[in-house]
Amino acid sequence: MASYRLFLLSFFLCIFSLSALASPVININKDTVQLKNYAIEYFIDTSQIMKFEQLRNQTFHPTNNTTTLGNQAPVTWYRIKLDNQEKQQQKLYLHLPKAYHLRSVAIVEESSRANNLPLLVNQTSINLNTASSHPLMYQGTVVYPFTLPALTNTTLYIKSHAYSHQWFAAEIYDEEHSRKALVGGHLDIALLVGMMVALVFYNSLLYLATSKKENILYSLYLVSGQLWIALSYGLISKAFNTYGDWVFMLNLTVFTMPIFLVLFMMAIFETSQTYPKEHKGLQAILALLVVGFIYGLFDISSALKYASNLALIMMLVTFSVSISLFRKGNPLVKYFLIGHTFFVIFNAYAVLYYKGLVEPNYVNSHGVGIGIVLEALTLAFIISHRIKILEKIRSKQAELTQQAATDPLTQLYNRRYFLTESVILVEKAQVNGEPVSVMMLDIDHFKAVNDQYGHKAGDLVLIEVASAFQKLSREQDLIARFGGEEFVILLPSSNSQAAKECAERIRQGIAERSIKLDESTKIKITISLGVAEMSIASQESIESTLNRADKALYQAKTQGRNQVCIAEFKKDL
Repeated sequence: MASYRLFLLSFFLCIFSLSALASPVININKDTVQLKNYAIEYFIDTSQIMKFEQLRNQTFHPTNNTTTLGNQAPVTWYRIKLDNQEKQQQKLYLHLPKAYHLRSVAIVEESSRANNLPLLVNQTSINLNTASSHPLMYQGTVVYPFTLPALTNTTLYIKSHAYSHQWFAAEIYDEEHSRKALVGGHLDIALLVGMMVALVFYNSLLYLATSKKENILYSLYLVSGQLWIALSYGLISKAFNTYGDWVFMLNLTVFTMPIFLVLFMMAIFETSQTYPKEHKGLQAILALLVVGFIYGLFDISSALKYASNLALIMMLVTFSVSISLFRKGNPLVKYFLIGHTFFVIFNAYAVLYYKGLVEPNYVNSHGVGIGIVLEALTLAFIISHRIKILEKIRSKQAELTQQAATDPLTQLYNRRYFLTESVILVEKAQVNGEPVSVMMLDIDHFKAVNDQYGHKAGDLVLIEVASAFQKLSREQDLIARFGGEEFVILLPSSNSQAAKECAERIRQGIAERSIKLDESTKIKITISLGVAEMSIASQESIESTLNRADKALYQAKTQGRNQVCIAEFKKDL
């Protein structure tokens, strides 16, 4: 019984193995033919000169009709087997939509009935350097018409001689669907290129407004990206019906694109002045790209074999530099990281496609184009955002001047600004005949706070007190930090009584507050205040009024702190 089971298992395994080794055959048993996804076979001709008679006896390997084999298969033969099960012949059309990027294409057609030897029906070859007027070439697609005799097997052998990477696609249609497949197409690529043209125009306007070199570098990056997308996805061949060696040289844009991107990063982030370590990293990858470009001028096919690896290195370096700049607080790099992340993801996926490591699909076959456009949109935003920042800086020069007169810790005005601005306010009050008062404030026992909790806690107390002064005083009052824990407030349109009421409100507000130093520590503080009304009639100076307020403050401290004292003008004469 065990032997019987073992026999059955071996039998089924043998049947399975034979079926796996069987060549895929496409059954044509209906009038409508629209084959876009089916199994074919391939054989890599490493000698690149194998004759067809010898080729027929080679072992072919299964793949799909849309495939990529990387850069180690420049000359590859593909085999498509068709079986017409109808009792009438069928006129079909073989489409090779990626033929525009090849050196040459050859097609051999064989036909045979059951138990008969295959018969050579037709063979043709196309040199892409002279393909512009070839009858089988239509806007970058080879269209090969052939007839399937009734109840007959037909085998198509297609020789694809690529410049570098072996991309292949073969579709089979009846006459109606063939015409439809050739109408339109490449609309998605035209849209991508159109978007980049619009970005070039937009960037030109920005350059006229700013004359920044990053605008020029960005435009060159866009132009390189447009050329590469239009070339790689067949838009140039479709629009201009031109192919061959000189068109393939446009693939040098695969080097110029990252070159201008790296130069753009250096300019927009000012790495040479601000980030020397990151600048050296960008210089290193820039040198590699330039070497690749120069190499490509002499041997573009060989240069492209290393382009994918170089692209991965470039993406790794630029992404690492972006992360480093982000950690160092560059304000623009976060936007660049968003776009560059899209660029890295889509391009890395595309590199896997170019190397033949993943099954082809729309996203990975168009990954570079999608990544370029997404990053280009982000770079446009970065440029416009930077211009907006610069314009904002220009429009706020007065504010920057004011910041120079501001205490950096409390964000209140400093002593110098107060003395300058108070003179203007006093002169205005004298003209209008309005009273002006001055208030001097001091934090009680501030040294004890520093001694017990540290200077960091002391700084926090100063910040909180300054914030409270702003909230408890009036909008028109001029508040400044005079130094240490001492503050001063000038109150326009306020006599001594109004100033005292304001001082009491501030004193009480501070006393009621609890300042949180950390999660477990809260402290309460108090302040002492001295108030003096300026004698407008006697044309008293601001320095004199401040001196009287300071004496009143000293009085408040000696009387027990946490209180307000008023300095009378007559008593100080």
